[in-house]
Amino acid sequence: MFSKETYINRRARLKSKMDKGIALIMGNVDASMNYLHNTYHFRQDSTFLYFFGLDYQGLAGVIDFESGEEILFGDDFTMDDIIWMGPQAKLKENAGLVGVAQTKELSQLKEIISKAISQGRKVHFTPPYRGENMMMMGDLLGIHPGKVKEQASLELIKACISIRSVKELCEIEEMEKHMWTAYNMHTTAMKMAHPGRTEQEITGVIEGVSMSGGGMVSFPVICSVRGETLHNHYHGNTLRKGDLLLVDAGSESPRHYATDNTRTSPVGGEFTDKQREIYQVVVDANNNALSATKPGITYKEVHLLAAKTIASGLKEVGLMKGNVDEAVAEGAHALFMPHGLGHMIGLDVHDMEDYNDTLVGYDEETTRSTQFGLAALRMGRRLEPNFVVTNEPGIYFIPALIDQWKNEGKFSEFIDYSKVEKYKEFGGIRLEDDVLVTETGSRILGERIPINPEDVEQVVKSGQ
Repeated sequence: MFSKETYINRRARLKSKMDKGIALIMGNVDASMNYLHNTYHFRQDSTFLYFFGLDYQGLAGVIDFESGEEILFGDDFTMDDIIWMGPQAKLKENAGLVGVAQTKELSQLKEIISKAISQGRKVHFTPPYRGENMMMMGDLLGIHPGKVKEQASLELIKACISIRSVKELCEIEEMEKHMWTAYNMHTTAMKMAHPGRTEQEITGVIEGVSMSGGGMVSFPVICSVRGETLHNHYHGNTLRKGDLLLVDAGSESPRHYATDNTRTSPVGGEFTDKQREIYQVVVDANNNALSATKPGITYKEVHLLAAKTIASGLKEVGLMKGNVDEAVAEGAHALFMPHGLGHMIGLDVHDMEDYNDTLVGYDEETTRSTQFGLAALRMGRRLEPNFVVTNEPGIYFIPALIDQWKNEGKFSEFIDYSKVEKYKEFGGIRLEDDVLVTETGSRILGERIPINPEDVEQVVKSGQ
C-alpha cells in the first residue's frame, strides 16, 4: 500500500466531484479454477485498490457523498483461516491503514444499500466484470445480475477517470521502479531468440522473471514468430533462423501497477536486409511519436503522425505509393497497422478499461472514429502532464487481410499489391514503450529496452 494519506486524499477528491447518493465500491473475491478450493491467483479490483488500498478478498467500500461517511465492509478471519493462512490482522486494523474509521460486517452491506434505495438515493457503482460480483450486486440492488452493468453510474465512472488519469508521484515512482523487471523480461527473451528454442520455453522463463521481480504478468504473454496476429497467445512454435520473434509482455509491480512493452528480435541475431528495412520504419514511427507526445496535443494527432511515418517509410520501400497524407486520411496504411498507437496504463495494463474504453480514451472534444484501423485507437484525447500511455506502432503483413483488400481493389491507388504479395510470409513487427507525459514533453519510463536494430542484434547474440 501507499501511505494512509494517499487513500484519504483520493476518497476526498472523489467526494469533491460527486454530491448526491452513495458509492458502492466492490472488492474482488477468489475465483475457482477447477474445483472450489483450487483458486486462480487473487487479483484485487483496481477501483477498490485505488480508493481503499487493501489487497485481500471479501471487502466492499461505501462512500456517502452527502454526509461524507466512509464505511469498509468485510469479515474478520476465522480460526480455520488462520490455521491455513497464518496470523491475520483484524478488519478494523486494516481499515486504519487506509484511513477508514468505520467498519461493518459484510452481511450488513445489504441493509445499507436497501436503506439508500428506499430513500430514493442513487447507488453509484462502476461496471462489474466478474460473475461473482454481478451476482452479489444483483442481490444487493434487487435486480437481475445480467442487468447490473446497465445500471452503472456514468457520473461515478467519469469522476474516477478524471482522478485516475493523472498519476500521482507515488504511482509514477512505483511504475518507474518496476520497469527494471520489464527490462529484464525483454532482454532475457532477446537472449533466448535462437533456433531450436520454443515460444513456450521463452514464455515460461519471462513469466518467471516477472514473478521474481515481485508480481504476476500484467496480461497473458504474447511471444510468437507469427507476430502478424496482434494478440497471438499460441506458444507452440519452434524458432528457426530467419524468423522474427515478437514479444509483447508486461509485469505487475507489488502494488499492481502494470508495465507493457513489445520488442521484435531476429532469431539468431541478424536481421535480413528486408527485415531491417521494415524494422527501421517502425523504429522511426516510435521515435517520432515519442517526440510529439506532450501536453496539449491529442493522442489521436500523435497516432496519425506515427501512421504517416509508417506510410512514408513503406512508400520508400515500394509497398505504398501516392500522396502519404491522402493515404493516411483515407486509412490505406491500416492494411499494415490496423491498431491504435497506444492506450493509458496504470493499475490496469489498459488502464480503467473495465469502465469503458471509449469513456477513458475520448471525450466531448475528441470523439472516436469509425474508420478501420483508427477506430481501434483506444486513447485519442488531449494529453495532460502525468498521463502515462503506451507508444506501440507496428507493421504487419496479414495474409487474409491482404487477400481481401487486393480482391476488392481497395486503395489500389496507395498500395502496390504486386510487391506486398512478396511479404505475405514476413510476419509482424511492433515496438512498444511506456511513456510519461511531463510538463513540457514526455519521457520513457525506466531504462529504455534496446530498440535500435544494432543493439537488438547484439543482445540476441549475447545469449549464444
